[in-house]
Amino acid sequence: MYGESVIGEPRGETCPPSHGLPTVESLDGLARVVADRSGLYLRYSKGPDEDEGRPSVDYESGLRLPGLSVTVLDAESWWTRPLRDWVARQVCKYTHLVEKGSDRRAWILTGRVVGRGPDHEPLIAGVRPVAWLDEVVIEQARRHYETAFDIGRDSTG
Repeated sequence: MYGESVIGEPRGETCPPSHGLPTVESLDGLARVVADRSGLYLRYSKGPDEDEGRPSVDYESGLRLPGLSVTVLDAESWWTRPLRDWVARQVCKYTHLVEKGSDRRAWILTGRVVGRGPDHEPLIAGVRPVAWLDEVVIEQARRHYETAFDIGRDSTG
């Protein structure tokens, strides 16, 4: 998908020109991308160039991990709610990594699972960047997640 145009309505240049990656610009657009292509993951970092050749690190132990920490975008087979709900929830799992002042961005990638990280997240090697997520998608996902889910509810009550 290198060199392709923006996915969704154009809002100007939002990704470094060195990539030529498309940008997903709406939550619905992201749900369509996930519906059309399996094996997609979401990562919050400085981007593919910065991550290339640098696996993730378990900061508590100081150990280098065998791949990049990611969030799964494919819905599980047991998921019977709309895909938009799943995608919003997955986007919101690590949004704290892109809070204001951070130089991290959200981007979609593919690759092969080579292990699990300390939070049971997949670790991916053979990374192939697919697209950037516009900040608007994160805000839309956050709003949708807050209205579609009983946030904080657990098995204790």
